[in-house]
Amino acid sequence: MTEDKQKMSLTKRVLLGMFAGIATGFIIRTFFSDISFVNDYIVHGIFDVGGAIFVASLKMLVVPLIFVSLVCGTSSLKDITTLGRLGGKTVAIYLATTAIAITLAIFTANIFQPGVGADLSAASSFQSSDAPSLGSVIINMFPTNPINSMAQGNTLQIIVFAVLFGIAVSSAGKAGVRIASFFADLNEVIMKLVVMLMNIAPYGVFFLMAKLFTEIGLEAIGNLLGYFLVLSGTLVLHGFVTYGVFFKVFTGLNPLIFLKKMETAITFAFSTASSSATIPVTLETATKHMGVKNKIASFTVPLGATVNMDGTAIMQGVATVFIAQAFNIDLTLGDYAAVILTATLASVGTAGVPGVGLIMLAMVLNQVGLPVEGIAMIMGVDRLLDMIRTAVNITGDSVVTCIVAKSEGEMDVDVFNDPKAGDKEEELHLHTLGGEYSQPDKADSSV
Repeated sequence: MTEDKQKMSLTKRVLLGMFAGIATGFIIRTFFSDISFVNDYIVHGIFDVGGAIFVASLKMLVVPLIFVSLVCGTSSLKDITTLGRLGGKTVAIYLATTAIAITLAIFTANIFQPGVGADLSAASSFQSSDAPSLGSVIINMFPTNPINSMAQGNTLQIIVFAVLFGIAVSSAGKAGVRIASFFADLNEVIMKLVVMLMNIAPYGVFFLMAKLFTEIGLEAIGNLLGYFLVLSGTLVLHGFVTYGVFFKVFTGLNPLIFLKKMETAITFAFSTASSSATIPVTLETATKHMGVKNKIASFTVPLGATVNMDGTAIMQGVATVFIAQAFNIDLTLGDYAAVILTATLASVGTAGVPGVGLIMLAMVLNQVGLPVEGIAMIMGVDRLLDMIRTAVNITGDSVVTCIVAKSEGEMDVDVFNDPKAGDKEEELHLHTLGGEYSQPDKADSSV
């Protein structure tokens, strides 16, 4: 029985759960939407509870995984100046891909013109929170209470504290060696937790998709079909072409192998619509399946989940052009340049702020004098598009992780090229718990 189960890979099981959930959601919406028992006990009962527990379990691992893996990675650096080089290189590539993303979005939106003929006269008002200044974001990166930062899930503050703590461990002599050994063991245990969670993922993904697609009406997509197709098409184009070219040029490796190994992480991101919640899976994919050393991935993946906003930048570019066309407002080349610059810098300036996508879009619209009320009209399809944006974002995180690791000589190419790399680590055999490391019998001790 166990061997039969193992014939289907984790990726296939997760994909099966996702498509089964989507089909179940559409069936319930089409044939059983008026039955109160189905809505109350299945959709808002089993599906809602199961999906919420799955997402909560993912988020449960984010803070300990970021802190422990980053301490392990930082403390293992022989030269601390390497950290500055890593940080500068990572942020520079993230900003470059974001600038390309929004440029591509503006280009495609102007070619296909999804907003021409759209009626936004009934647009309701939309209120967006004010975006913090870049200076305040930098100041707030440094925690006054690290425990409170962990409790609140403030990723940037956790990263800063973990890096400082790791540097202290690496310079603490024998005491540091003991602490580093403890964190290395702790990291292995947490990664086992990730594997445990990934093995129940097909059920969690099923619950999430089933509930979502009982609530999504196709009429919302129909009313904004041009916007939906242009935005989703641009996201897919950026995810495959831009990242594929970047990956091939800067690593020399096969981008098709990369995309194949990203299937599970992309499915998680699509299902949860959260880059932060997907961090455990992205990190596991980068290290176990692609051969990136933990000292690199533990830094680039959490940072990317916070500041890499390529998918959101594409949404801003398409939405800006769409709203301008719908309100019959002409944008100049200077306006487009301002959109590109504002969105690229805002991807860092609004990092970690709740509702970051809408805040960034409101900032861009205000920058070029477009009515913010236009946001209200595109929110009907934003939930589904957000799932695609998140999948693009975590793909970008992994591309940059591989590029940085390859440039630093911290990537095992043999692991990357091995199609079965990491599969063994994803297998979970709870019945062997304690068996592998149990003490030998007396009869065997003399052998």
